[in-house]
Amino acid sequence: MIMNKKSDIYTPKIHTSGGEGASSSLFLGIFGRRNTGKSSLINLLTGQDIAIVSEVPGTTTDPVRKSVEILGLGPVIVVDTAGIDDEGDLGQKRVQKSKNTIKNVDCAVLLISENRFDSYEKELIKEFENFDTPYLIVHNKSDLEMLEQASIDTIRQITQAEIVDFTTINDQGKDALIEKIKELIPKFRQQKKSLFGGLVKPKDVVLLITPIDSAAPEGRLILPQNQSIRNLLDNDCITIVVKDTGIADFLKLGITPALAVTDSSIFDYVSEILPENIPLTSFSILFARLKGDFEQYLKGTRYILKLNDGDRVLILESCTHQTSCDDIGRVKIPKLLQKYTGKKLEFDVVSGLAPAPLNPSPPKFPQGGTYALVIQCGGCMVTRKQLLNRLKPFVEAGIPVTNYGMTLAYVNGIFERATEVFR
Repeated sequence: MIMNKKSDIYTPKIHTSGGEGASSSLFLGIFGRRNTGKSSLINLLTGQDIAIVSEVPGTTTDPVRKSVEILGLGPVIVVDTAGIDDEGDLGQKRVQKSKNTIKNVDCAVLLISENRFDSYEKELIKEFENFDTPYLIVHNKSDLEMLEQASIDTIRQITQAEIVDFTTINDQGKDALIEKIKELIPKFRQQKKSLFGGLVKPKDVVLLITPIDSAAPEGRLILPQNQSIRNLLDNDCITIVVKDTGIADFLKLGITPALAVTDSSIFDYVSEILPENIPLTSFSILFARLKGDFEQYLKGTRYILKLNDGDRVLILESCTHQTSCDDIGRVKIPKLLQKYTGKKLEFDVVSGLAPAPLNPSPPKFPQGGTYALVIQCGGCMVTRKQLLNRLKPFVEAGIPVTNYGMTLAYVNGIFERATEVFR
């Protein structure tokens, strides 16, 4: 990113990608070789002709998603992937896309057939375990060839995962397979995660402060605000929603809320007008606790003080959206960081769930250089697993990570206040 000193306008480098997810849905990935029946399995599970079924190897090229409601599982995003044994240069790119999908699914089905289990399947299992992705092995086409004991013995040398003998030619065994998939779902997916869990109790008054600026969608609230309202209702709280211009009028009512939640972009204004005895945090920090690596965020935020001239900061968005002059990630945070630190910083932005580079570009960046700081959005559009796996390479590399809301709280001098309610 290059800062124009005269106009104070900057142009961040943008890496874009599709792949936004529905954060409340279960992501189920179907993996395996070509022609093992992955697409047929998806059609059977959903009861729809969603995926193209063909005897031609390689019919499924890129990972394909379909949102469905599966009895016993609820809302599910089923991901059909290309064959792990695809060939050629293009085929290898498809294989890599299939592997990249593993870190973004909650659980997986490894489909095999004809009693084949060797290096392809072993490599997938290695990736499943690397990303803590629960999985089961389904031997398909059992109507043509039953699973042999020799194959079971081979599999057991590698994994103790559940093995199911199955066929997609009829509905027999479908319910049993769904039950096995349900057993895969991690406990945190089986339980209803609460955005406000442990922070409020029934009948508490909670104040939500939602500015309506140029970044706000026309005629509606952004997703974090919507989800907060719903979760507070689920917690039997009394929810009061005001614009930033209505805070003073609310205070005149003489009501002291148990908690106030604001949009991070107006932390400075809200912290000044809201009395210190009212606990205050932001929507972004709430989602950081719900989905992100909260302890890493708390530690990483303090690295802001260690930023130096020329350091590069990576901004991670979890969705793609139109930007405006009020955009938090691309406009406000870069400007505030440079003003707060007094350093000349450079910024890259990655949107969607594309693999984010550990090392910044261009190649002329000083030898051995890495990102000095990674700032992740709240992640309202993705699952906890997707967000954690996105941050994992940076955490393992020792690169400090933080969150939009925590960053804005820090540069506005209210980091301790904004995070105290969680401690």
